[in-house]
Amino acid sequence: MTGEEEKGRQSRLRLVVFTDLDATLLDHHTYSWQAAATALARLRSAHVPVILCTSKTRAETEPLRAELELSDPFIVENGGAIVIPLDYFLFALPEAQPREHFLLLELGTPYAKLVRALEEAATSAEVTVRGFHQMSPAEVATLCGLDVAAARRALQREYDEPFVLETQDVEKQEQFFARLRQQELRWVRGGRFWHLMGENDKGEAVFCLAELYRRRDGAILTVGLGDSPNDLDFLAVVDVPILVARADGSYDEEVQRVLPRVRLAPGIGPVGWNAAVLELLEEARAGKDPV
Repeated sequence: MTGEEEKGRQSRLRLVVFTDLDATLLDHHTYSWQAAATALARLRSAHVPVILCTSKTRAETEPLRAELELSDPFIVENGGAIVIPLDYFLFALPEAQPREHFLLLELGTPYAKLVRALEEAATSAEVTVRGFHQMSPAEVATLCGLDVAAARRALQREYDEPFVLETQDVEKQEQFFARLRQQELRWVRGGRFWHLMGENDKGEAVFCLAELYRRRDGAILTVGLGDSPNDLDFLAVVDVPILVARADGSYDEEVQRVLPRVRLAPGIGPVGWNAAVLELLEEARAGKDPV
C-alpha cells in the first residue's frame, strides 16, 4: 500500500474507542479520570465515539458518563447490556427494550439466577464466598474505596455478581468453579473481585455495538483500552488493542501472552490511557496505519 493509499484509508475510517474504567480510564486508587482529560477533550473535539465498557452497573455508569461529557452508548456489567441513547442509531433495533432515556440490548443472565447459582456452588463445594448480594453498602464502600452513596449504586446489579473467594484450598476451588461451569455460567477475575456472569462478555457486547456503528458509518477502526484479563475478550475483537500499566507499573502477563499484538500504553491507568490515545490520534492525523 502506498503512502497516499494509507492516508486515504485512514481518512475513510472512523475511530471508535472502547474503554474499560477501573484502573484504565479511572485511577485504581482515586477513581479520578483527570489525567486523561487532554485526550478525552481531543476525542470529543474530533467527534470520536467513546464507549465505556465496564463491570460497573448502569446506576454507576450513567453519572460518570455525564461527568465525562459523553453522549455515546455504553456497556455495563461485563457485557450484560448495551445501553444506547434514544435515536442514536437512525434504524430500528427490535431486540432493544426501552428504558427511561435509553434502549437496552440485554445480553446477560438475570441477576437472581446468578446469585442462586453462586450460593449453590459454594455450598456444594464447601467453599466460602462473599457476593455483593451479601454485602452492605458500608462494606462495599470499604472494599472498593467508595463513598456509601456510590456503593449503593454499585449494588444495583442486573447481570453480573462480583464476589470474593475466601477459601484457599485449590481442590475445593476447582470443585466450586466446576459447579458453576455445569450451570453454563462464566467468571472472570477483575482488579478487586471475581465476577460471575452468563454467556455474555465484554467482547460479545463490543462486537455487537461495533457492527451497529459499521451499519451506520461504514468502515470504522475500533480501539480498545484495558488493564486486566477481564478486558481480554473485548481487546481481542478490536482492531487496535491497548494495555495500560497496572498500579505497580507492570503490564498484565496473561493479556500479553494471549494477545501478543497488544500495544502497551506508556503509563499507569489514566496517565497511560491519555498518552496512548494522543499517540493514536497523532498517527491518524499523519495518515499512519496503527493496525
